[in-house]
Amino acid sequence: MASNKNVVPQAREALNKFKMEAASEVGVNLKQGYNGDLTSKDAGSVGGQMVKKMIEKYEQDMK
Repeated sequence: MASNKNVVPQAREALNKFKMEAASEVGVNLKQGYNGDLTSKDAGSVGGQMVKKMIEKYEQDMK
């Protein structure tokens, strides 16, 4: 079963900020709190953008 707990609880605010930035970059209107009206496509776009940015950062750090 999936868990929604952060390994580092203090990271929650940074992750939320990162999620909002990613949503803005792909043109998805996220709001603070509940976003249950979001389509699967939009939610996937936000998650995909977050993964893309994490991979870019990792590749940059490898140089």
